[in-house]
Amino acid sequence: MDIVFSLIINGLATGMLLFLLAAGLSLIFGLMDVLNFAHGALFLWGAYAGVWVYTLTDHFLLGILAAVAAGAVLGALLERFIILPVYGNHTQQILITLGAMLVLGELVKVFWGPNQIMAQPPKYLSGSWGIGDFVVIKYRLFIIFIGLVVLIALLLLLNRTKIGLIVRAGVMNKEMVQALGINIRNVFLFVFILGASMAGLSGILLGPYSGVIHSGIGLEYGILAFIVVVIGGMGSIVGSVLASVLVGLAGSFAAYYIPEISVGVNMLLMLLILMFKPSGLVGDREVT
Repeated sequence: MDIVFSLIINGLATGMLLFLLAAGLSLIFGLMDVLNFAHGALFLWGAYAGVWVYTLTDHFLLGILAAVAAGAVLGALLERFIILPVYGNHTQQILITLGAMLVLGELVKVFWGPNQIMAQPPKYLSGSWGIGDFVVIKYRLFIIFIGLVVLIALLLLLNRTKIGLIVRAGVMNKEMVQALGINIRNVFLFVFILGASMAGLSGILLGPYSGVIHSGIGLEYGILAFIVVVIGGMGSIVGSVLASVLVGLAGSFAAYYIPEISVGVNMLLMLLILMFKPSGLVGDREVT
């Protein structure tokens, strides 16, 4: 039973990391209809910038702020100079964002070198708690907590604020929002920066969780994020969190009980969802 409990906690922690990455991607597609394959690069830069600042200062909070800032700045530049010219053309979006992904991945090696970088949780998040016969690793609970806080904040932002109302209206009818005198371009930029910031946050949280970061994590987790978005439904925050938890738990249990299929279990999940519900778990064109 203690093994099952540990696998659940591990799966939930992995799921929340994926949620932070995939929710931003889902938002960007839901409002802007942009297939951003460079989203994993924002995650990668968040991880490296955050771990670098954390290592230099020995302050994990400063590392988190650096990761979020790196994601936001790169996201703004990406939207302005890479995405803007290809709005409305999915083929060009895929090609140009894949190119940006490769360039940003190589630039990481230029700044920080090609070798892996070690990352450990801060002292106050190291170790574990004993709950009866169960052992709970503090840092995994921390990731779950951060994921829940961001989920609640996103739902409140989208459903209880004026900017959230504009975003949801923009998903349904961009022309109507523009006709009301609202600059939809600024709304696009805000959503892109928000999604990029969440990718950066997910990146720094991954470092101490896995123990190391390397230049390949952008592509690896970028693919996982797209799988989550497809399973959950494009444009749905609720769908993203459900799919992230499902993917995290499936990966955790498969890696322990049937390691032979652990690599392909996520693709199998996506295939099954697409067969029986092509729009995803909570698929629609409204951001929810």
